[in-house]
Amino acid sequence: MTNKLILFSVAAFSLTACKKEAPKQDGPKPFPVVSVENKNIVGYDTFPATIEGRVNNDVRAKIQGYITQVLVDEGQYVTKGQPLFRLETNILTENAAASKAGITAAESNIAAAQAAVNAANVEVNKLKPLVQKNIISNVQLQTAQANLAQAQAGLQQARAAKSQAVANYKGVEANIDYSVIRAPISGVIGKLPLKVGSLVGPTDQTALTTISDTSEIFAYFSMNEKAYFDFLEKSVGASVPEKIKNLPMVELQLANGSIYPEKGRIEAITGSLDPTTGTIQFRVVFTNAQKLLSNGNSGTIRFPKHFDNVLVVPESATYEQQGIVYVYKVDKDTARNVVVDVIDRIDNYALIKSGLKTGETVIAAGTGSIKPGTAVQPKKVKMDSLVQSVKPKF
Repeated sequence: MTNKLILFSVAAFSLTACKKEAPKQDGPKPFPVVSVENKNIVGYDTFPATIEGRVNNDVRAKIQGYITQVLVDEGQYVTKGQPLFRLETNILTENAAASKAGITAAESNIAAAQAAVNAANVEVNKLKPLVQKNIISNVQLQTAQANLAQAQAGLQQARAAKSQAVANYKGVEANIDYSVIRAPISGVIGKLPLKVGSLVGPTDQTALTTISDTSEIFAYFSMNEKAYFDFLEKSVGASVPEKIKNLPMVELQLANGSIYPEKGRIEAITGSLDPTTGTIQFRVVFTNAQKLLSNGNSGTIRFPKHFDNVLVVPESATYEQQGIVYVYKVDKDTARNVVVDVIDRIDNYALIKSGLKTGETVIAAGTGSIKPGTAVQPKKVKMDSLVQSVKPKF
């Protein structure tokens, strides 16, 4: 009897201890919830872009010579015709002096040839009446006329020699003028790889410098073939030129993440697919009055896409399983998952095509810890404040 009482007491004590150690059941957990809203959303398709000046001219020497002066600096703005470099002209100056002397000599020869013509003409005129009166024979007159023709030919040769001498002199003068290398256009000077003392010439592979007209700049970006045909289908117009004309203005995001203050317009599309890259190139023109952009800069073209009166939820409200997107809709404080069709994801918003209605309540975050049918304690939050709190900072 004593042993039974002891066993009963131990069993009772153990049961009491188990009851004390049993965990308490927690109530519904709080979750942030938002109401499904309609918004006007602007998103952007982005494309890496390279930036070039409107015109980029290589500057080269027209004659061979040594650089004696570099008259500009890198990054300097120059106007058309402004001197940039000077080349050595010692030999050219000597050639010019010799050519000028050749002109003087040719003029002297012309004078002598003209005198010979005049003398021969006088002789012919003197002999003509004597022949007519039969005082002398016609042979003498013919000889004098032959001498006159020879003198006239000599005069023509002297004049031709002068023309050649003048041409030679002008050629030397042109080369002297070419020794001063001038800006072919107005724009900004690029690199100056060659310094004073460098031998340069018209066949050099390396240009003296490059001048870029950056009053306007071109931004070039590319689309692959699929994206290009999608773009054509969505664009308004019957032909490619008409579609280009109807395109909206685009933005340029600079390398530091800021947006260039001027908007640009797509001006042209290349007419063929690049077989190497499988892409088609677009050209966008931007004004550059403040000269903020330079030849060789990089950036990102932002092509706007507008969604008017579209259903939105925070992107954090969605989750995906086996390629299907869900959200948890709150029904009588219970989480029920529903399938949604997401059009796009922009600025931490998920744009919904179907599966939800305006005003319905969905769990805004923490969906990874919920299962369908879970009891929740809704905590109402504003959608905009929730979305903006997770936006990246640039």
